Amino acid sequence: MSVHCRPSPQKPLTERTSCQPSAGRRWAVLGIVSVALFLISIDGSVLFTALPVLSKDLGATAGQQLWILNAYTVVMSGLLLGAGTLGDKLGHRRMFLFGMAVFGVASLACALAYSPGTLIAARVLLAVGAAPMMPATLALIRLTFTDARQRNTAIAVWSMVSVVGAVVGPVVGGLLLEHFHWGSVFLVNVPLIVAAIALGAAVIPRDEPDRSRPWDAVSSLLATVALAAGVLAVEEAARVPPSWAKVAAGLAIAAVLGAAFVRRQRRLDDPLLPLDVFAIPRFTAGVVAAVVTLVAVSGLGLVVAQRFQLVAGYSPFQAGLLLVVLAVGALPSSLVGGMLLNRIGERAPIVWGFAVGALGASIALLGVDSPGWFVAGLVVTGIGLGAPASVASSAIVTSVPASRAGMASSVEEVSYEFGNVLATAFFGGGILFVYGLAVDLPAGAPAGAATSLNEALRVSSDPRVVSAAVDAYDTAFAVVLAAVALVCLVGASVVSRLLRETAPGGADEPGGER
Repeated sequence: MSVHCRPSPQKPLTERTSCQPSAGRRWAVLGIVSVALFLISIDGSVLFTALPVLSKDLGATAGQQLWILNAYTVVMSGLLLGAGTLGDKLGHRRMFLFGMAVFGVASLACALAYSPGTLIAARVLLAVGAAPMMPATLALIRLTFTDARQRNTAIAVWSMVSVVGAVVGPVVGGLLLEHFHWGSVFLVNVPLIVAAIALGAAVIPRDEPDRSRPWDAVSSLLATVALAAGVLAVEEAARVPPSWAKVAAGLAIAAVLGAAFVRRQRRLDDPLLPLDVFAIPRFTAGVVAAVVTLVAVSGLGLVVAQRFQLVAGYSPFQAGLLLVVLAVGALPSSLVGGMLLNRIGERAPIVWGFAVGALGASIALLGVDSPGWFVAGLVVTGIGLGAPASVASSAIVTSVPASRAGMASSVEEVSYEFGNVLATAFFGGGILFVYGLAVDLPAGAPAGAATSLNEALRVSSDPRVVSAAVDAYDTAFAVVLAAVALVCLVGASVVSRLLRETAPGGADEPGGER
């Protein structure tokens, strides 16, 4: 039987103060939502190592490969805002369990996909399931842990799970590919989902939703299409040569629908995304930190996994294992950042974390031909990015009252997923763009060799063609590592300015809390 939380008759519904689950039940809730979050995070990166194999099996083009990766994150990012506020209206427990069920069905559909189109469609369905789950995981923590210190620790664990899931996804994919068909990277989700649904139904307390709150499906649709159009424009711009008409059309659609979304939020009495929350420095700094963290983590995961398979001859598992060192660095700093948050505030761990992350990416760039130095660079990068990940989540969800837990959780999730989308679009497309500019193929080389290293290896075994393609890819790889370091430095600068007047150790905004 699950605990049913009822509001105190002397207090507003949204304070939810009368339901106090036992300590054991609180940590059980954290465990269940962490498992769900781990699966969602893994599915955002598990294809980094599986992509070369499944692309060959399914005959996916370079454009289809990018959408096999992007369909999941783009659709989920667009739906997250609507899903979080719908959770405020219908109940976060209900949304969590519903999302888990859809996610399980979609995982099975992905495993059985027989063409690039069916896999992309199944990945869209996977996003439809993940979208209601993700904000519900954080909202349930926000509502279950009422003690500020315990909540910060729980959010730190939650953030650590999110980063670790994104990092070890390629390892899981590589390990499964060593022994099974690529569909196993999705099929493994199904039994875990079934167990989590059963435990969640028994353990997660029922929250009292505010059914009077309106829900705006139009705003959610505007956000989804605008984001998809923007990603399409970026990917087309990365082609060599690009269709500038398609780039312009994508950017125009994204701009028009994005502006329509903003105008609609300003007109509504109860908007999907109240824009005034961005006037809160802690909230905005948390959003910036979340985006930058995932841009760096996902960007590294994407290019490192593919470079060491295609250039260095690593197996999918070996390439994924290389990324574990990011998690090794991130684990301790993520937990320490959350536990010290009440004492030192958000500014120091985010700013110094990004500075250390930039240093690590620079070490990896300089030591790319030396395994020891490259691994050391990844460890330092992980140490740097762990603290911003956990602190950003806490800053976002505790900057607003509990009545807006779903909205804040959605923004937090959108920030991370938007970072993932940016990483895949800019770095995935950017590495193709730089490759196309840098490659110097010998006379008579197949035309396809000019589009990507993957294609060059597929269409030609001529050592001259392969050597030229590898050199061009390594040039593009170096550019991406430098870009990751630059993104971290820019993030540190922006957050430092936003939080320059924020006092550590206490709430600094009305309605916010630690």
